[in-house]
Amino acid sequence: MPETILIVDDDRGIRYSLKRIFEEKGYEAVSARNGREALDLLERGLSPDLTLIDIVMPGLSGLDLLEAIKQKYPKLLAIMVTAHGTTERAIRAMKLGAYDYIQKPFDMPKMWETIQKALELAKSVKNPVSYPDCQDKNLAGESIIGDSPRMQDVYKTIGQIAGKDVNVLLIGESGTGKELVARAIYQHGRRSNYPFISINCAAIPESLLESEFFGHERGAFTGAEYKRIGRFEQAHRGTIFLDEIGDMPTHIQAKILRVIQEGEIQRLGSSENVIVDVRLIAATNKHIEEGVREGWFREDLYYRLNVLTIYLPPLRERKGDIPQLAHYFLSRFTKELQKEVAGIRPDSMDLFMQYNWPGNVRELENVLKRAIVICKGNEILVEDLPDQIRSAKETKFQVREELAQHLEPLLDQVFELIVSTGQGRVKNPYHSLKDRPEFDAISVLEKEMIERAIRKTSGNKVQAAALLGINRNTLRNKMERYGITEND
Repeated sequence: MPETILIVDDDRGIRYSLKRIFEEKGYEAVSARNGREALDLLERGLSPDLTLIDIVMPGLSGLDLLEAIKQKYPKLLAIMVTAHGTTERAIRAMKLGAYDYIQKPFDMPKMWETIQKALELAKSVKNPVSYPDCQDKNLAGESIIGDSPRMQDVYKTIGQIAGKDVNVLLIGESGTGKELVARAIYQHGRRSNYPFISINCAAIPESLLESEFFGHERGAFTGAEYKRIGRFEQAHRGTIFLDEIGDMPTHIQAKILRVIQEGEIQRLGSSENVIVDVRLIAATNKHIEEGVREGWFREDLYYRLNVLTIYLPPLRERKGDIPQLAHYFLSRFTKELQKEVAGIRPDSMDLFMQYNWPGNVRELENVLKRAIVICKGNEILVEDLPDQIRSAKETKFQVREELAQHLEPLLDQVFELIVSTGQGRVKNPYHSLKDRPEFDAISVLEKEMIERAIRKTSGNKVQAAALLGINRNTLRNKMERYGITEND
């Protein structure tokens, strides 16, 4: 279903031109001659994804219309249109909750960039996210999928913290669903009727990041031709999601810390403090503890963000969820692409289970979408899958064969020890286990592998567990069993 844009302008020529442009781009466009007509359309059930509002109109002005929209339809995003970009009206519009404003005459590339960003945000705000432990079972939209114990822990944590107005740190590899979890926390929290602003810290050039966060005054730097309200001001009373916060420069980290501690910001080029009240959800695919130790992430900011932490496991650590995820994406994309594909062949699913999924759930999603597009029958066949998936079985066999070759001499020695004792037990060479002078041979090897992984990752349990192909809780239990500490 195409996204809908509501155009509100008293200029008939502009309404006609914008409507035609939007429809040519594949959007549904609806126009209103003034603010009162726009409100009537909304009250009669029109539910646009975005609205463009001219600031200067007779009768109900654009600013009055914006104020009314934010009271009755707080999640509807508005872009204001003005012929005078430097006027205080535009600034007031931003303070009232406008997403942004664009100037007449329109700079088409810049206008499209603004509209695309707004529609993407509107989708995030309007499209609900459900998860198995969610109280509202009637939610339609995107879902966080998986019944594994690791994901059950995630769902419980979301339910426990969504209603608590505290900062949250999401840790997980790229593609594990950090933004979905952030949106679920927002939508089930106390600030769900206020803005949700998402910023990818790695996608914005460092030179523009401060202005993007905090805004700027006219003339604050070369090219600052007008005053701009930053994302923290736009998120006032709502939630701001800082994705990939591990890529944030340290001098910006200090300013984020000030927002958390004092609840205020300063625009670039201004000495005025602006009060902002936001809930902060941060996400990273980096090991922030290492960043603190190495100096590229501030320790004080880390502890401010790390009030509550959710670790999102990579797909290779919850392979039992792959069939459920695959069938979810199959159902979703067959409807979206209007193509009848009934299922996934067992041999294709076997490859899914053998593949290691470095791109995690996002990679699985893309693989399924591609397979549905090129599928010629009513089932996903092996030949419909990309090369890296088809070669998973062969690669896994090769790795096992090479590993066996390297381990062969050691395995011979261990086997001889087992046979010579007649009990499968060997003298324990590890003095840390003083209460167990003997230990079974398999455990001796397991302990050695764990100690090597801990040393290789400088004591980082998350990384060590990933190297060993086990989850962090399993690693912790084995370390306790063998008396291993990070300092050994």
